[in-house]
Amino acid sequence: MSRLSIAGPVFIAGLVFIAGCAAPPPAPDAQTPSPPPDVQAPSAPTSGRGGYYLDDGPGRQIPAAIGAIPDAQPRPEPLSRFANRPYEALGKRYVPLAAVQPFHERGLASWYGKRYHGRKTTSGEPYDMYAMTAAHPTLPIPSYARVTSTANGRSVVVRVNDRGPFLRGRVIDLSYAAAHRLGIVANGSGEVEVEAIVPDAAVRSEATPGKVFLQVGAFASRDNAESLRARLGALIEAPGELLFAENLWRLQLGPYATHDEARLAAERLERSFDLKPLVVVR
Repeated sequence: MSRLSIAGPVFIAGLVFIAGCAAPPPAPDAQTPSPPPDVQAPSAPTSGRGGYYLDDGPGRQIPAAIGAIPDAQPRPEPLSRFANRPYEALGKRYVPLAAVQPFHERGLASWYGKRYHGRKTTSGEPYDMYAMTAAHPTLPIPSYARVTSTANGRSVVVRVNDRGPFLRGRVIDLSYAAAHRLGIVANGSGEVEVEAIVPDAAVRSEATPGKVFLQVGAFASRDNAESLRARLGALIEAPGELLFAENLWRLQLGPYATHDEARLAAERLERSFDLKPLVVVR
């Protein structure tokens, strides 16, 4: 796992050790992860590598085609009977979402690797650091999410099958493959946008190819969103659209013909307006 983060397998695998059984004991047929290893403080960062938690890291036998591993494919799945109960970790209580539904947040993503490869996740499945998976404190297990780097606009779709991370500021723990795709392996963490995927909506978007936009801001106030739209509209050609979802007004520019065209526009906006646009497809 990346520096200063706590992977889901460490804590959720043995919540009885951390929280004194936040939920009733599982039924006999439940898949119960094996006890966690001893928890120690994160190791000091190693120059040039970003630092790894204890003896975690990318491993020695990285697939040659690590960059070509495909996104997780969203599909309707029954939720786990046991992995979505309320629980406690590091003195904080978490209440997972009871259903797959729209969800959006921004924060730091970290990753976990060889130390947990092959161990059981909260879902009971073995952790595969070379699959597009992730750990999240409250998204349903299993469910799917699109994770987008705010630094470079890269995006990946992951399947959530584990719990964590629990350090303040961390919002999601990625598999090594997903972190590699987003370009955050070396630094150990990076700011991302996390957006839940509702499988039915994903199927519709695959049937009808989406259009590429740049999201340049999300505001609680419509007036603030309109102010930015007016400011940008006087200086750039791409029309701005306001979308209201999850109590936020999102200003998106476009559509653009390709992802590359959108990313070039994002770079220009970042230089000229000190913005950090996100490439989105809808």
